[in-house]
Amino acid sequence: MTRLKGKVALITGAAGGIGAATARAMYDEGAKLVLCDLEGSGQAALAREFGDRAIACDMDVTSEEETANTVRAAQDAFGHIDIAVLNAGTEGAVGAIGETPLSNFDKVMEINVRGVFIGLSAIMPVMKSGPGGSIVILSSVAGRRGTANVSPYVTSKHAVVGLMKCAALEGAENGIRVNTVNPGPITTRMMESLEEGFAPGAPQDAKAALLTNIPMGRYGTAEEVAAFITFLSSDDASYCSGNIYGVDGGLTAG
Repeated sequence: MTRLKGKVALITGAAGGIGAATARAMYDEGAKLVLCDLEGSGQAALAREFGDRAIACDMDVTSEEETANTVRAAQDAFGHIDIAVLNAGTEGAVGAIGETPLSNFDKVMEINVRGVFIGLSAIMPVMKSGPGGSIVILSSVAGRRGTANVSPYVTSKHAVVGLMKCAALEGAENGIRVNTVNPGPITTRMMESLEEGFAPGAPQDAKAALLTNIPMGRYGTAEEVAAFITFLSSDDASYCSGNIYGVDGGLTAG
């Protein structure tokens, strides 16, 4: 499969479950990869899987300087950026609004919202100088509805939907498509953390409760999310922009 042959894809949070699955899916479709994550997160080992078609970059998405350096490294290595997957994020601690420290709210917003804004600010001018491109922002089913006891996370995932819509409008005349992918419960480290937060010491109970709300009766996989991100990043989705795409087993259908 070669839907992304000749394309350069920059992926943040590349060492995590969805990030790594997306890297592998895009590599299989012919893309060159710029794999970004915090220092020591595993992106270097991941890049070695892909030989000379990938570079690894240590990058904190909340740092304008590190983001700018990474964009320059991508251009130096491959000449351009055609695809950006702004996937890095954090779930924060589980707790009611009145019991959640402001520091937790600020941390989640800094990574999940400021990080996306910085990424858009650095990458969109590069895409505008070329033929355009595709940007996929990872939101969540939490960006489409409310969920008790994770208000910082829910707020951040609604916020990036707003950023996506603004970026889609601003980028359209330059051939830049911007969308969000909003996964439901996915089998990843983040989901395990949330299960433990919802039911300390009995995460299996939290999972059982969550499963009752999913019409398909199971969690999704990182590979299923990656497949949809890869589609949105390809020319097969050339008329798709400014939209919210759920990968949630029917969770938001009702």
